[in-house]
Amino acid sequence: MLKERIEEVTRANEDFYGAFECLDIMKMDGIWAHQEYVTCIHPGWSIRVGWPLVRDSWVVIFNNVFSMAFSLTELQVQVAGDLAWVICTENITSRHGDDTQNSRVVATNLFERFDEGWKMIHHHGSPLME
Repeated sequence: MLKERIEEVTRANEDFYGAFECLDIMKMDGIWAHQEYVTCIHPGWSIRVGWPLVRDSWVVIFNNVFSMAFSLTELQVQVAGDLAWVICTENITSRHGDDTQNSRVVATNLFERFDEGWKMIHHHGSPLME
């Protein structure tokens, strides 16, 4: 059962990065729990609390980036009951206008299991200084 849940969370995490790469707010809507307690901290941003503010942060990002690609490394997936977390390094290539930028972010993604499956309840990205 634990192995099965780890696989489910791994897929939910992949779906999150798929929505992120597609810059698709409708897909992102399906990834997140629409709860007042969800939280999100993007690199360099203050904390966003509650689904409306978290969603608005994704809209801002998606409206200001032309493309984004992720390669995840140092991936760790843990499950404890109805909560799960994924820790990873996001190796990101993004394009803003004519500029291409490579960056690395250490991320923590927290998921909660609902009747409809695993939903994200927290994302925190911190830039990795080299």
